[in-house]
Amino acid sequence: MGTWTLDTIAWDRFDGSKVDPEILRNIKAAAMVERNGSDYGIYLSRVFADDPAFVGDIKRWSGEEIQHGMALGRWAQMADPSWDFDVAFERFRKGYKLPLDAMESVRGSQAGEMMARCIVETGTSSYYSALQDATEEPVLKQICGKIAADEFRHYKLFYDHMQRCLERDRLSKLRRLWIGWGRLAESEDDELSYAYYAANEPQDAPYDRVKARRAYARRAFPLYRPFHVQRAMAMVLKAVGLDTTGRLNAWMTRAGLWFLRSRAAKYAEQGA
Repeated sequence: MGTWTLDTIAWDRFDGSKVDPEILRNIKAAAMVERNGSDYGIYLSRVFADDPAFVGDIKRWSGEEIQHGMALGRWAQMADPSWDFDVAFERFRKGYKLPLDAMESVRGSQAGEMMARCIVETGTSSYYSALQDATEEPVLKQICGKIAADEFRHYKLFYDHMQRCLERDRLSKLRRLWIGWGRLAESEDDELSYAYYAANEPQDAPYDRVKARRAYARRAFPLYRPFHVQRAMAMVLKAVGLDTTGRLNAWMTRAGLWFLRSRAAKYAEQGA
């Protein structure tokens, strides 16, 4: 496990008057995605079954992801005592399944799998950093800070292992870029959308993936500041094998900020 536990969190500092109800809805969804780390652990352990040492790292990573979910879920229940985390998580698990029967990476190689994981950790570390800076609630600020630190460390774990895999898999920069772009596109897939739906919609409400995705994004995108995006772009470029501080980073940062702000405005207008 990492450097903290649920007992590390100063739960007694919770201040309900500083809970942002818009952020709360997204925290409920994030709690379930993080708690589902056990399934990702199973999948990755099968993909890297030929590397027992790394499988041990995966198990520790999975445990930390689950802890993230439990911390966020506990906070959400404090913020909204009427919300049942266990019931919502069971609803999520019934509606969203990972390819747990896969014996090889869906990315085509172990190096490709690590590239995809680097992209995921880039997204989560930047998001929890943005949440930490945006929220005024002391306990959530502490939780998000600890999760963000974990996710930066997880990025390094997967990046370092990708470097070892590249010696064998010979994944080109172009191929890594393609995999990274594909994983970014998957951020609009069913996982987060279904988590938002399962966490926030009534039991009898039909699932609308587009509606749920836009509802989550409308609340998440405005939280990012330029330095959050700039650091995320540097992490993506590093994983691809490109210069992290030059003009490409500056251009990608501007493009990323434009995307986040334009989409947030669009979804707000639509009343997502």
